[in-house]
Amino acid sequence: QVQLVESGGGLVQAGGSLRLSCAASGRTFSVYVMGWFRQAPGKEREFVASISRSGGGIYYADSVKGRFTISRDNAKNTVSLQMNSLKPEDTAVYYCTAGVMSRPSDYWGQGTQVTISS
Repeated sequence: QVQLVESGGGLVQAGGSLRLSCAASGRTFSVYVMGWFRQAPGKEREFVASISRSGGGIYYADSVKGRFTISRDNAKNTVSLQMNSLKPEDTAVYYCTAGVMSRPSDYWGQGTQVTISS
């Protein structure tokens, strides 16, 4: 079992940046693949990014490649998502996740709202 708490959401203008953080507690953080998903109003949840246990394997959704960067610090039990060049279509609730698959979905945080104004 692992508990996940996101922070860092907010309101920014298009073209701006935000950094989301996720703090994990519970079982050993480093055993989990970590990820981020998002859900926009009226849409299904979608995968955003994931990072392997060691940090050597990283995956991004095509919609965020080149703009978002996922990273993790196993010593601090945290995973972050640096989001640059934000667009209005990035508006969503962002969820931190943990699991064993490349798109981890076994454990979910409560979500943090990101709103991008045009």
